[in-house]
Amino acid sequence: MCSGHTGVEVFLSTLYLWLFTSLLAPFLPADRVRIAEAGRLVQDLGDRLWPGQARTPMPVLLIRDSAEFLVGRDAGGEDFTATGDSLRGHGIWTRPRHFPPTLVATFPVGGVPTIVVGTPERTGLPSTRWVLTLLHEHFHQWQYSQPWYYPGVARLGLSGGDSTGMWMLNYPFPYDSLPVGAAVRRLALSLRSALDPESGSGLQPVLRAREALRSQLSAADYRYLEFQLWQEGVARYVEYRAANLASSGKHTGDFAGLPDYQPYSAAAADRGRGLLQELEETDLQRNRRVSFYPIGAAIALLLDRTGKEWKEAYSRRPFALAALLARPSD
Repeated sequence: MCSGHTGVEVFLSTLYLWLFTSLLAPFLPADRVRIAEAGRLVQDLGDRLWPGQARTPMPVLLIRDSAEFLVGRDAGGEDFTATGDSLRGHGIWTRPRHFPPTLVATFPVGGVPTIVVGTPERTGLPSTRWVLTLLHEHFHQWQYSQPWYYPGVARLGLSGGDSTGMWMLNYPFPYDSLPVGAAVRRLALSLRSALDPESGSGLQPVLRAREALRSQLSAADYRYLEFQLWQEGVARYVEYRAANLASSGKHTGDFAGLPDYQPYSAAAADRGRGLLQELEETDLQRNRRVSFYPIGAAIALLLDRTGKEWKEAYSRRPFALAALLARPSD
């Protein structure tokens, strides 16, 4: 009797969850179109975007207001329920919402590196920008999938005993130091000038600014800076590069039909102008860790201009992006 009652409860609970997620929090056609477009871009751009990135799985956990939808891998045995729908060759799974609907991040879900992202409406990212942000996050999935990544991060000795990974966000970098802030700003402005073809400033001012900043930091603080430039800066670069590469390619009609669609050529121009503006307005005290994103992206763009195979060195010498400016082929 008790066993049967429990079975009925489980059945009713499962039925309620299915009704809740299917009727009150559906996986909308626009959700499908955007995620499919991000997957298409990764495959179509291939190694031109980043060597090996297209071979990296791309599970996405989409956060709506009351439910989450997992796309891109099987979730049997976890706390998800199958919707009976599919996308990108995998079933779509759902559960009540766990994460804030404004979140944009990549971290393990069920032990698998997963892009955890709210909708364009809740993240404030129009559809084209949202898709490009997924490629940024997918680059993190590529990083985390490399066999040397976690052992290398551990060797940096920056965690302070934290095993959750939150130290990457909370590391006590000297953001409020005026000399450090001034040195970071000098590096950003030197990169801004180097990226401007009319300035003709070249690479040497960037190298001098980098060394001046290094002299203001402890060895551990400089390792953290390099780690953030390497990890987040290059992910931002991938986002920009994807927009530029996609400008000359095709796009799906369904994606172009979204009301907030922006052509990739326009998105690339916007992102390029935005990068220069971010460099000009660098304020370490105000923007904290996010200040490193445009600086790292600008370094990657300069490395592109060297003509060297710096992307191979990026993996051979991880967590030291700015060092590649001096010897990009090492």
